Amino acid sequence: MIKRFSANAEDTEDRARRYNRAHRYLSLAGFLLSLAWLAALLFLGWSAGLRDAAWQVSARYSLALAVYLLLVFAGGTMLGLPLGYYAGYVIEHRYGLSNQTVAGWVKDEAKSVVLGGALSLAAAELVYALLRWRPDWWWLASWAGFLLFVVLMANLAPVLLFPLFYKFQPLADEDLKQRLLRLSERAGARVRGVFEWKLSEKSRKANAALAGWGNTRRIILADTLLQQYTPDEIEAVLAHELAHHVHHHIGKSLALEAAAGLAGFWLADRALRTFGSLPRFGFRGIGDFANLPLLLLLAAVLSLLLRPAVNAISRHFERQADDYAFRAIPDVGPFISSMEKLAAQNLAERRPNRVIEFIFHSHPSMEKRIRRAAAYGETT
Repeated sequence: MIKRFSANAEDTEDRARRYNRAHRYLSLAGFLLSLAWLAALLFLGWSAGLRDAAWQVSARYSLALAVYLLLVFAGGTMLGLPLGYYAGYVIEHRYGLSNQTVAGWVKDEAKSVVLGGALSLAAAELVYALLRWRPDWWWLASWAGFLLFVVLMANLAPVLLFPLFYKFQPLADEDLKQRLLRLSERAGARVRGVFEWKLSEKSRKANAALAGWGNTRRIILADTLLQQYTPDEIEAVLAHELAHHVHHHIGKSLALEAAAGLAGFWLADRALRTFGSLPRFGFRGIGDFANLPLLLLLAAVLSLLLRPAVNAISRHFERQADDYAFRAIPDVGPFISSMEKLAAQNLAERRPNRVIEFIFHSHPSMEKRIRRAAAYGETT
């Protein structure tokens, strides 16, 4: 049986601190476990052994690569499953934030594994086809494919991916719908509808978003938000989300991803040419898919190094979005009350350690956001 913490026994802020600390520890453990798995594949010769086993199954390159990737992906998934279950199910239930059954969690995890495996296979087949076809320019062509994928996912996720995990239906509250559509029109954002997101089937948290890009852009509101927040508070939350459109944050984020991706693929090419010929790894040229753990290790380390900078930029975007929201709504009171509610409902850390916030947080702390709103209210 999962032990639950009682809101009456502990202060909400202390519970939030414990909850977020647990997730940070589990995230770090998962990251280190992934690094250990990739390092073992590389330095213990397991990757070369799995490659040889894959070639025994099929002499066709693309099929051998698929077999190899299946073995590597299955091994990594099985290693990470206990931590994933603890973080995604046990901790969420312990702190009273999840409504999922074990069967529901397993079903979602299975969908994620299948989807992640299919996308990983498609990416690997493309990259290694380019490595064999254009070994001097594979990294540039792979980068172009990466950008195309990011753009497609931004457009297609609301209609293809989100419905795999959640139910959506058009918002029934016509007055609220028209109010939010008018807000989006003032922000210059064309949306294809306002939808109720059935988040309560799995979680007790609340959220809202402006999802999609171009012809799939839509407003989605969690039913947990609709049930517990006033129309003024919902408008304040959405005003913040619409600000990301006003300030072109999606395009700017894409540009940053493009720059980081270009650097990453170039570094991957340098790494393959520098370390790919070392006898200890057992690689057979730059197009040998046994070098995949080397590429993944490089990507993981680069992601870790860039994380503080990426989060700092994200926090800047979020401050800009808050500032827009203050101006877009008649009064900052609903913004402040919505942040108070979200902090309590989602167990967000109101006053995280500065170092923790700098490294891990993509948003300013709730306390800073509330103080900023209150300061704006005093000047108007």
